[in-house]
Amino acid sequence: MSATTTTTPLSESPVDAPGPGPAAPARKVSGEGRIGLRANLRHIGALARRNALQIKQDPESMFDAVLMPIIFILLFVYVFGGAIAGKGNNDAYVNYVTPGLMAMMGMNIAMAVGVGINDDFKKGVMDRFRTMPIARSSVLIAKIVVEVGRMMIATAILLGMGFLLGLEIKTSVLDLFAAIGLSVVFGASLMWIFILLGLTLKTAQAVQGMAMLVLMPLQFGSSIFAPPTSMPGWLETFTDYNPLSNLADAARGLINGGPIAHSVWMTLGWALAITVVTAPLAVAKFRKKT
Repeated sequence: MSATTTTTPLSESPVDAPGPGPAAPARKVSGEGRIGLRANLRHIGALARRNALQIKQDPESMFDAVLMPIIFILLFVYVFGGAIAGKGNNDAYVNYVTPGLMAMMGMNIAMAVGVGINDDFKKGVMDRFRTMPIARSSVLIAKIVVEVGRMMIATAILLGMGFLLGLEIKTSVLDLFAAIGLSVVFGASLMWIFILLGLTLKTAQAVQGMAMLVLMPLQFGSSIFAPPTSMPGWLETFTDYNPLSNLADAARGLINGGPIAHSVWMTLGWALAITVVTAPLAVAKFRKKT
C-alpha cells in the first residue's frame, strides 16, 4: 500500500506565513501630513483664480464695489458736506471725508466676504474643498485675496470721484499709496471677523444683520464724517479708541499732511491683533463646520 504525500500550497508555506515580528507600516494616504509653502501658495493661487472667475461669470457681484464709493462720496459731500463743513466749503470737506471713506470701503467690502462664505457652504462648495488634500487656510486666504482686489477697485473709484470733486494730494503720490496700503491691510484683517461670522451664523441674512450691528456704531461713531470735537464727551472718548478713527486719521494725515505716527501704529496694531485672534478661530471653525 503506497504512502500518501501531502503537498503544502505556496500561500500556506512556513516561509510566507506571518510571523511574530512587527507589522509593515501602513502606506500614507496622499494629501496627509504637512503641506509645504510652495504647495500652499499654489493652492491659494488656484482657488483665487476660481473666485475671480466666479466674479467674471456674475458681474453683478461687483455692483457694490463699483457703485458704493460713488454713491457715498456724492451723498456725503453734497447732502451733508454743507451742514458739517459749512455752506460753500464742499472742496475742503472733500479732502476731509475722502480719506475717511477709504476706511469705510474696507469694512463694507469685508462684510461681503462673510456672506459669500456662508452662501458657499449652503451650496456645498466648501464641503468639496474640505475633501481635497489642501490646507484649510488656503480656501479662506484665497477668498481674502480676491476681496482685497475688489477693495482696491472700490478705492480707486472713490479716489477718482474725489479728484473730480476737488480732492487735492497735499503730500506726495507715495504718501497716497501708503494710505491705500494701510486701508488694504486693515480691511483684510476685518475680513477674518466676517469670515468667522459667516462660518458661525446659519444664514446669509443673519450675517448681514450682525454685520450691520457692528458696522453702524463703528462707522458713525468715528472721525470718518465729522471731527470728534463736535461730539458729546462720551462719544468723543469712544471715537478716540475706535480703530476706524485711527485709520481715517492716518489716511487723512498721509494725504493732507499732519502728524501720522500715532494713528499709523494704532491702525497696524489693531490689524495685527484682529488677525492674530480671529484668523486661527476662523480656520478652526472651517475645519469643524458641518
